[in-house]
Amino acid sequence: MAASTAERDAMARALDLARRGPRGVNPQVGAVILSPAGDVLAEGWHRGAGTPHAEVDALSRLAAGDAAGATAVVTLEPCNHTGRTGPCALALIEAGVARVVYALDDPGATSGGGAERLRQAGVEIEGGVLADEAKALISDWLEVQRLGRPHVTVKWAQSIDGRAAAADGSSQWITGPEARADVHRRRADADAIVVGTGTLLADDPALTARDGDALFDRQPIPVVVGARGIPADAAVRRHPRPVLHHPEHDLHALLADLRDRGVQRVFVEGGPTLASAFIAAGLADTVLAYLAPVLLGGPRLALTDIGVTTIGEARRLRVHEWLTLGPDLLAVAHPLTPTERSEEGES
Repeated sequence: MAASTAERDAMARALDLARRGPRGVNPQVGAVILSPAGDVLAEGWHRGAGTPHAEVDALSRLAAGDAAGATAVVTLEPCNHTGRTGPCALALIEAGVARVVYALDDPGATSGGGAERLRQAGVEIEGGVLADEAKALISDWLEVQRLGRPHVTVKWAQSIDGRAAAADGSSQWITGPEARADVHRRRADADAIVVGTGTLLADDPALTARDGDALFDRQPIPVVVGARGIPADAAVRRHPRPVLHHPEHDLHALLADLRDRGVQRVFVEGGPTLASAFIAAGLADTVLAYLAPVLLGGPRLALTDIGVTTIGEARRLRVHEWLTLGPDLLAVAHPLTPTERSEEGES
């Protein structure tokens, strides 16, 4: 049976509830319990790892037996595994829920399958309701599940002849104020911002996301990679969030740690060495290249060794947006997938 108007309205409400929850290891999920007549009995949402899931949160607001014959409207398929909390599918079955309407399938190998468990218990199931809206809400979390790590954006600013700094190392400012403002807006969208110790010691960046002189409400976690210590008076020490120092250069371990901390989007800001390392390791999902109409010459290239020794090994990108930012240009690109490379006739 297709979702009723009351169920679709409840799904829209569940999505609003989901937005109250934090971004993190777990997805943002909302739930609404409807009576057989379509009236709202209870609402709930997930408040973070270790807390009750949205369905259980909503059921907890009802007395025993009140959910018998009810419909649960949930933004994500009820889970089917025991982690820090029990399986939501079982909780719904035990509560006597007769119908479950959900937006998206759970992609987890262990957590998925809740809909089938409910169906086998005699619960009526309807999936895919407001799926596009639900996918937009947790798209970053879904990508973490697909990649097994956070999404990585690698950013650099360069002269039109490919330099990140002048011969003496000075680089402020290659790009103009419009491009720098764009960078700060994108920083505010990230969960973590990563630099190497070389950039930290040379430039003393604050690693904040600023709107003019004011800080954006949302600030990324500052992350520093490298064995050298962070000076006690470094600007990053005054960041609103505690700095995270990774002395090892194992980028896979770094991303695994950030994933376990609930980071979904990483913004790599840290100079040619770190940017090149992420690209060489195949860990750049988005490239932001800011091009300034200036010539610098000299040895300070925007990228160093990325493992390309011949043209056939070139890291091909697909630019899906060119933006004009004052006098500068921004290329927003992603590396070609193996399928895309094949379609373009590469070996």
